[in-house]
Amino acid sequence: MAKLYSKRKLATQKMLPKKETIRLILQYSCALNIIKVGNMNFESIAN
Repeated sequence: MAKLYSKRKLATQKMLPKKETIRLILQYSCALNIIKVGNMNFESIAN
């Protein structure tokens, strides 16, 4: 019967975001403005 498993474990690599990615998300969240009018939401980005 053939071996269906491997001896070494498949290690998962830790995926860490780049500093540029974090900076972009933070800048976007700071610029985003949501205005509620009645039951509707309006999103605007202040750049």
